[in-house]
Amino acid sequence: MNRQGPGVSAPTGAIVGRSLLKRVLLPGVLLWLTVAGAGYLIVDYFDLDESGVNRAFVDARTDQWNSITSFVSSMGNTQVLIATSAVIVLFLWWRSRQWWFAIVPALSLTVQVSIFLTTSLVVGRLRPDVEQLDHAAPTSSFPSGHTGATTSVYLAVALCASRVQNAWLRITIQVLCVAIALGVAVSRVYRGMHHPTDVVVGLLIGLTCALIAWNWLPKQTTSSVPEDTVREGVTR
Repeated sequence: MNRQGPGVSAPTGAIVGRSLLKRVLLPGVLLWLTVAGAGYLIVDYFDLDESGVNRAFVDARTDQWNSITSFVSSMGNTQVLIATSAVIVLFLWWRSRQWWFAIVPALSLTVQVSIFLTTSLVVGRLRPDVEQLDHAAPTSSFPSGHTGATTSVYLAVALCASRVQNAWLRITIQVLCVAIALGVAVSRVYRGMHHPTDVVVGLLIGLTCALIAWNWLPKQTTSSVPEDTVREGVTR
């Protein structure tokens, strides 16, 4: 039984410390090295020219899609995601009474932001040479912070939703979470803020951060929680 499942006991301080070091910090460092390496290959070694894709999105712009992508893209704003993550954490804590389970989305976002901010400084890719519909942040184009952050939060929520017993509700939540992440990724390219590879790498970073956060505690085979609490889970 994974520690993220219902009916497991709270981890001790020693377990939390070791888990953060070995299961969050270490894979986070490896992910950073991978992203920085990918950025070097894309920007400096191969010098990929993706301007054709960006211009195609510009040519496809309409007032209606401009409005839609503006709203979808705003879902990936830092302030919005922090607030969203906080609400989700509080809700999960209330429903599960397990803080170590509830913090999964926030932990995923924290790891993603740390990797994004530092790798964007190292890579330093210029944004696409097209009309940009949003104000450009001081960070570089690679990787897409909006895409990575959105993916990290919503895919973490999709993983947490695996505990929902109602199949239709569980699938609906998970499909919606994936759709939001993909929607933000496409919107960022449409609005001229990122190259396609920026958002692809952003999606991969977010996915990896969600998996790191979901598995941040080791497995536990025994439980000190009463049986009735196990049955109740997050659906009570």
